[in-house]
Amino acid sequence: MASSPVSAIDDPMARLLAVMNRLRDPQNGCPWDLEQDFQTIAPYTIEESYEVADAIQRGDFAELKEELGDLLFQVVFYARMAEERGLYGFDAIAAAIADKMIARHPHVFGAVDIRTAAAMATRWEDQKAAERDSKASRSAPGAAAGTLDGVALGLPALSRALKLQKRAARVGFDWDDMADVIHKVDEELAEVKAELEGPQDRLEAEIGDLLFVIVNLARKSGIDAEAALRRTNTKFERRFVYIEERLARDGKRPEDSDLETMDAYWDEAKENGL
Repeated sequence: MASSPVSAIDDPMARLLAVMNRLRDPQNGCPWDLEQDFQTIAPYTIEESYEVADAIQRGDFAELKEELGDLLFQVVFYARMAEERGLYGFDAIAAAIADKMIARHPHVFGAVDIRTAAAMATRWEDQKAAERDSKASRSAPGAAAGTLDGVALGLPALSRALKLQKRAARVGFDWDDMADVIHKVDEELAEVKAELEGPQDRLEAEIGDLLFVIVNLARKSGIDAEAALRRTNTKFERRFVYIEERLARDGKRPEDSDLETMDAYWDEAKENGL
């Protein structure tokens, strides 16, 4: 069978853009793709990002290639919808990020001397702060961005907490001593305990405070709380699957068992390195 014009395109990026254009073609496109807009696609983008992170965590690089393709397709989808509105297309998006990376890496593309990752991180944050100030000034001439401006509301809560804390720390709102963070964890835990029999909204607030300070503890320890929790989720899943498998050998399911038995199998899973 003869190749269609789209499948005959040799350049992979050009072919992907052509695929997207065909899917959104008003006459011959896909009904589902034609119904989508920025709001409806956004949840898929978040999902695809997590699937990329999951493949990396599992070290499955064959799957990672597929997931990266799915994520790239999200960008192409947004670019096509923006182009349909007369805003910009994929080339403009690619050009803008290339310009931004060049500006943020003057030690690579210019004459600035930056020799360590720590110095680069500081420079990167300074550059982003300047960009935020520029955006604020465009909205209100002379205005400067607030310290916490631009921290996306759509981020996962733990990731957003970390970003808020890092921003505050840059202007000096931070603990100097790890012992102070540990003391704050103990303080917040005590407040949670005090509200266990209280109104649900107050208990929720205290648990939120405890989670926030735990993120601070992770940050001060050089640990990404989001990554740490994902790792623990995976570990819990492995061990619970082991419990189910051990119970199945006894002809039981978890709901047919008791906590003491499941705890014993949990400890066995730990001893086996799961």
